[in-house]
Amino acid sequence: MVNAQMKKWFDSHALWLSMLIGALGYKWFLPLKPLLPWLIFFMLFFTFCKVNPLDLRLHKWHWVVLATQLIFSFVTYTLVMHFSGDPILAQGLLMCFIMPTATAAPIIAGKMGGSIQNLTTFTLLSNFATAIIVPATFPLINYQLPISNYQFAEQFWPAFLLILSRVAPLLLGPFFSAWLLRIIYKWRIQKEFVLPVKIAVIPFYLWVASIVVLTATVTETTLTNYQSQITNILILLVCSFFACLFQFGLGKLIGYYFPAPSKGTDYQDVLINPAAAPKTMAGVSSITAGQAFGQKNTSLGVWMAQTYLDPLSSLGAAAYIIWQNLFNSLQLTLAAHKK
Repeated sequence: MVNAQMKKWFDSHALWLSMLIGALGYKWFLPLKPLLPWLIFFMLFFTFCKVNPLDLRLHKWHWVVLATQLIFSFVTYTLVMHFSGDPILAQGLLMCFIMPTATAAPIIAGKMGGSIQNLTTFTLLSNFATAIIVPATFPLINYQLPISNYQFAEQFWPAFLLILSRVAPLLLGPFFSAWLLRIIYKWRIQKEFVLPVKIAVIPFYLWVASIVVLTATVTETTLTNYQSQITNILILLVCSFFACLFQFGLGKLIGYYFPAPSKGTDYQDVLINPAAAPKTMAGVSSITAGQAFGQKNTSLGVWMAQTYLDPLSSLGAAAYIIWQNLFNSLQLTLAAHKK
């Protein structure tokens, strides 16, 4: 009984605890940085093991969230540049919006009763859309190039392939590995693969471990490179906070008003995600789309900003790490109290 209560408490507060540990002990966790891709790989592998690829389908809210994300990204950048004239602030806020959905988002959504299948579909869509949009637009933003001077062959394809090389292995690798496991299991055992309950919780703890390492990396980068930029850090910290709340809230509204169709046998929600079973699809889609819009692939965002924009603008994505994990921690606490 005590162990169950301790586990419930830890699961509810794990995200902010992992950030605190990573920030305070960043010197100890920095050597673990090479393990981060492997943590993410196996986290996604176990998550994708829950999902039959044949159940992945595009729904209306997928396209609404993606279009809204892209529109707000460039409208926000244009307005901030127009009224403030500060490229660092404009680019930092652009990163807060344009970052694709986090690869760990299905894990958090699943624990709150969202649809793991629908969010897995959107995660793939969002990351590949970003791999196309960013190399097509960021050179124009960074260098203020007129479109007539944009060299498509020389600038788009190298950047597209570079971003794709960062995204594809961590998305497609575990996706096809899990699918191959399903095929082999059905061939050898003669029945559908179902991930054991005891193993199904592993992705969440892998994600907690990856947050410790990622927070340590961001803390070291900020303290090393940006100590003299305290004003910019504070401004981006505040702006990214409101951007985070706005995107989670708007995503939940989109999911509620554009829900996925009623559950059918193709969703297998009771087997894959029992927490989603008692809810209406409007409620499930609200949770799912909220995570799709609000929970970002911040490690990719920091890298993209440092590679293609003013490196200081990466603080927008770095600050977003704090807010989205605090918000997710709050959501998990509230979800645990409802049970």
